[in-house]
Amino acid sequence: MNARGALGKYGEELAARRLVESGMTVLARNWRAGRSGEIDIVALDGDALVVCEVKTRRAGPDGSTPFEHPMAAVGPDKAERLRRLAERWIEERGGPPPGGVRIDLVGILLPRRGAPAVEHVRGVA
Repeated sequence: MNARGALGKYGEELAARRLVESGMTVLARNWRAGRSGEIDIVALDGDALVVCEVKTRRAGPDGSTPFEHPMAAVGPDKAERLRRLAERWIEERGGPPPGGVRIDLVGILLPRRGAPAVEHVRGVA
């Protein structure tokens, strides 16, 4: 695994822990729908299905991120792809959950020193 893959895996582990700590049940991680793409984390929040995108960034020496902030990572195209992936998940499992489907984002910023900043935003798209 390369450094980028290791960073992503670490971020997904932090995100999964945060979701579980908030009372969610993680159903799957890195669920792939063939060439259509991947859902980082699929979880249940009560009776709602949650499709969760995880973005991890390492902070630069001045505390800024060299790329976009993790919370700016889900634009219209990404949101549409996540909706399609959620539909595939539901089709494969016999129908929508009673609480509907929600798309969340967990953004993780890893500072040079200190604890990671983990931010969970519900219903981003």
